[in-house]
This record gives sequence, structure tokens and C-alpha cells, in this order.
Amino acid sequence: MPPKVRVGILFGGQSAEHEISILSARNVLDALDRDRFEPVLIGIDKSGRWLAQDESRLIAGSRDPRQVRVEPGLPAPIEVAAGQVDVVFPILHGTLGEDGAMQGLFEVAGVPYVGAGVLGSAIGMDKDVMKRLLRDAGMPIADFRTVRRDRFLADPVAVCESLRPLGFPLFAKPANAGSSVGVSRVASLGQLQAAIEHALQFDTKAVVEQGISGREIELAVLGGDPPLVSVAGEIIVEHADGFYSYEAKYIDENAARLVMPADLSADELARAQQLALHTFQVLECDGMARVDLFLAADGRFHVNEINTIPGFTAISMYPKLWELSGLARQDLVSRLIDLGLQRAQLRRQVRKNYGD
Repeated sequence: MPPKVRVGILFGGQSAEHEISILSARNVLDALDRDRFEPVLIGIDKSGRWLAQDESRLIAGSRDPRQVRVEPGLPAPIEVAAGQVDVVFPILHGTLGEDGAMQGLFEVAGVPYVGAGVLGSAIGMDKDVMKRLLRDAGMPIADFRTVRRDRFLADPVAVCESLRPLGFPLFAKPANAGSSVGVSRVASLGQLQAAIEHALQFDTKAVVEQGISGREIELAVLGGDPPLVSVAGEIIVEHADGFYSYEAKYIDENAARLVMPADLSADELARAQQLALHTFQVLECDGMARVDLFLAADGRFHVNEINTIPGFTAISMYPKLWELSGLARQDLVSRLIDLGLQRAQLRRQVRKNYGD
């Protein structure tokens, strides 16, 4: 029997999505095929320390994101840098995990890893750049503007006034964040300044975009040649925030309903899948992604955003959509690890051809 592949499951991190990452890591660990893979658990605490984690503690921890944390442990970065793992499964949501920074570290260290590369991760994380690329590719998106902190602080009233032509409602969000952290629904001009101030607590630029009245449709994409797209799911929000906020996602169990599969016609599903695949390719993604769409009342789909390290919690759409599409959670995790190893092998071959 060949030796087991040592998989470094890396979670926690310094972003506002630290707790969600811990919950995601638990479910990746639970789905790991122990006949093929040996887990090496590495948590990054909120101060940035890499710490070895205990499997039993992770499994036994709370399911409430307000009650989880990276446990104190022995320093662990040497396990990645010194080749003590064969591949890393980064389940780090948000900044310094999903934005290309960690992927660059793996590239420099020569360690295979799961998910999008440096470029795709950076693009997928930055909603400003993402939306500009989608717009330039002719993809359907909501009209938006980008607000930079220095200009906003210099004259917030003028900035808010310049956004009036977008109409209301609007959504203000940090350009680089996820899990709806820092996102506000803005119903009037009088609410806009506070919403932008809130978004700029989490990033140096904010994206302000038109609200699209329609259904929230999500699809999962699995890399490969060719990439595969799952069936669609729908999120029906029933929360006082009026959108799929952080609290609606992770705190209030009655705030939203996930409908899987989404009630779409064959034509609607085909168009949604094609749009999700095109988004994945335009944004230079690899490995895995969840593509979020809006289906407007006129029957047109609009791309909302892409998530290159989608949630893997017990209630997350990405693994649930693949299960519904016939790919069990264990097979999904195995496939993602295999894709990471295959990409590393291909990149080694390319570098070899250049004489490195």
C-alpha cells in the first residue's frame, strides 16, 4: 500500500472570517478519506501565529461561530516550509488566506495546495477588480462604483452625492472581505455615509453597487479539464437585515432557507451553469469556487461575485450542491486535493522546460 498523502489543513487566520474558517476546517477534516490521506492540522490564531492543532479538540468544538477559536499549541509553520506535508488544503476565508497572499507563500515554498492560484485568488477576493474584469468581458453585473478611503475622508458628502445616480437601494461592502462582513443595505442617501464608513473599517476601498431585486442563485464549480458546474441552489432570506448578512448566514438559524435544487427551468439552469463556468474562467480560477448570481424579474441573470475558498461548514452551499449533483463530500475533498497535486506537477514540468 502506498504511503498516505499528508494533507496540511490550514485554518483560522487573521481575517474577520476567522471563526467560519474553523467551522469549515472541521468539515473538511470529517470528509477526509483516511485510507488515502493523513491530516496535519495547523491553525493560525488572530495574532498570526501558526499553531499545531489537536484533532479531537477541533471535532468536539462548538458549532456556533461565536464559541470557536484556534487552540494554543506548538508553533507549526515549519511543517509546511520544511516539507512535512505533501499538500496544503487552505480553508482560510478572507484576507491573508483567500486573497493570494497565502498562495504566494506556498508557491515560493514549492508546496502543492488546493484551490485557485495567486492571480485567481487575488482577483476573486477584490470585488472592485473582479467586477471590472467581468464588466470588460461583457458579463452581466450590477452597476457599481469604487470608493477609496482617502477620497471619502476628504469629502464624504461629495462622495455620497456622486453615488446618487446609482439609485436606491444600494449595497455598500468592503472590496476585500467575505461572508457578508461589513456589508450594508442602503435604502436612502441619508444612510449611505454610515454604510461606507462601516465598509471602510474592513478595507481601504469600498464597492457601492445597485441593488438587484431578484432571486439569489448559487452554483459550485470544480476545476479540472474541463471544469464542472453543479446544479443550482437558491437562498431565500427571511431576516430583518433584508439580505443574506453575516447574522443571517451563521447566527440566526431561521433567517434564511436554502432551496436545493433551485426551482429553475431547464433553460434557466443551463444559462446559470454557463454563466458560472464563464465567470470561473474569466477570473482565472482553479480548483474550486462558488459563483453567486441574481435572477432578476425580467429573467436575466447577473453575476454577483465569486468565492475561491467557499464555506465548507455544515450548512455551506458549496459541498451541499455537489452532494446534490452526485458527488459525495469525501469524494469532493479527495478530488480537490488531487487537483492541487496535479497542478503542482504540471507547474514543475513547465519550470523544468525553462531549465529551472
